[in-house]
Amino acid sequence: MKNEKEILKWLNNELSSKEIADLKQSGDFQTIEKIAHYASKLETPTIDAQAALASFKTRSLSKKETKVRTLNFNSFFKVAAVLVVLLTSSYFLFFNNNQSYETGIAQTKTFHLPDNSEVLLNAASKITFNEKRWEDNRDLTLDGEAYFQVQKGETFSVKTADGVVKVLGTHFNVKQRKDYYEVTCYEGLVSVTYDNETVKLPPGKTFRVINKEIHDVPDSSIENPSWMQDESSFTGIPLNQVIAELERQYDLKIKAEGVDKKKLFTGSFTHNNQKIALEAVTIPLKLSYKIEGKTIIFYNYE
Repeated sequence: MKNEKEILKWLNNELSSKEIADLKQSGDFQTIEKIAHYASKLETPTIDAQAALASFKTRSLSKKETKVRTLNFNSFFKVAAVLVVLLTSSYFLFFNNNQSYETGIAQTKTFHLPDNSEVLLNAASKITFNEKRWEDNRDLTLDGEAYFQVQKGETFSVKTADGVVKVLGTHFNVKQRKDYYEVTCYEGLVSVTYDNETVKLPPGKTFRVINKEIHDVPDSSIENPSWMQDESSFTGIPLNQVIAELERQYDLKIKAEGVDKKKLFTGSFTHNNQKIALEAVTIPLKLSYKIEGKTIIFYNYE
């Protein structure tokens, strides 16, 4: 087809007679004539400026109000809650490998750690450790009291709120209660770190802290803690700690009215008979007790 400039010149009657003759001889002339025919039918639209202005003003006055969509917060919070649940579940499924063992009042539990070390958990106690990392890091956290029979291997650490116990393979007991911390070694060698100081305990030795004060403890030849034989034993322990242990072993609430709870107690009580246990504690201290509903009240002899 001829170039656009020649076609436009022909439509505008700007071609010479020779150029027109040449164009008619070309094979595109019929197509060009059709373009010229349809182009002649097109009309330039006429605009009435005054009418257009009036129409614009009318449209401006009658402009529809913009719709405001209200966010459905109920739906939003439901979706958010689902996302939180999914993210939390994913975390615990893929990242959190903590394993816990816990006992309630008057309950004990025996279990094995991944390296086959044995743990005996006393009443109202809890142990937590990372099961996935156990082979590389034999660390656990204790809240309460437990007896450990540790398999030989890498360092074994028991972390409590009061201190850290480290061993390679041994038998020992750790008790961490409110204002009371005690570690006793029964076999092997135990390293106890308390208040940035470390002590080594051979078999028969005990490290004890009461109310943040370190106490000397006589050597012992017993093979394991008394609570493993359903009995709690004490040597020069304040009465308030003995009362707390009675409450843990019997699910009791004990009040001491007019009684010096700092008084030291040496003796033991059974875990299998509440009446005998109460008498075993009160009689040596010249105390008596009475029962009011679910509460036991200790008081001095009149």
